[in-house]
Amino acid sequence: MTKQERYEAILDWFQTHVPVAETELHYNSPFQLLVAVILSAQCTDKRVNLVTPALFEAFPTAEVMAETTPEVIFEYIKSVSYPNNKAKHLAGMARMLVSDYHGEVPGDIKELMKLPGVGRKTANVVASVVFNQPAMAVDTHVFRVSNRLGLTENSKTPLETERELVRYIPEALIPKAHHWLILHGRYVCLARKPKCESCGLQPWCKYYHTHPL
Repeated sequence: MTKQERYEAILDWFQTHVPVAETELHYNSPFQLLVAVILSAQCTDKRVNLVTPALFEAFPTAEVMAETTPEVIFEYIKSVSYPNNKAKHLAGMARMLVSDYHGEVPGDIKELMKLPGVGRKTANVVASVVFNQPAMAVDTHVFRVSNRLGLTENSKTPLETERELVRYIPEALIPKAHHWLILHGRYVCLARKPKCESCGLQPWCKYYHTHPL
């Protein structure tokens, strides 16, 4: 099986069996998604979704958040991982959105990455989810699943994985494929004990064929 054939088979399977794939973070605006993604770094979406309702009620827009302090934001997000850093990032991000972008979240990945607390992964998520751009955010799930399936061969970094996935996945599918890989890693292809016995991708998975049940 060629690499192209592997990609086509796996993408076909996802399109058939997981026709709807989207972020599990709750949000009602580009700003709210950006906040939620910043909070989700090294933290579960479930935990973030518990924190954001009160946070969004208090700070529904960049303009409102820009007027507060990291110390106040901290009180709303103290149950997530690294709350001190994230509170500083959110305050700085909101102020920069107001001062440099008229309070609007930019759609350009390079512009997004200028914001405090926004790395390449976060920028790609926002560009993909909000602006439907062909941006592939690589988190631990995407990195692991791509390697196990054989979609990436020897990628050692998230950026190498991103470049290889974008090279082979049709542009129109990239935003959805990002969620396919994340959700598969979250619920099936688990880090410590993947559920290979119930995985529909067995026929094309390199990991499965080298670690048979």
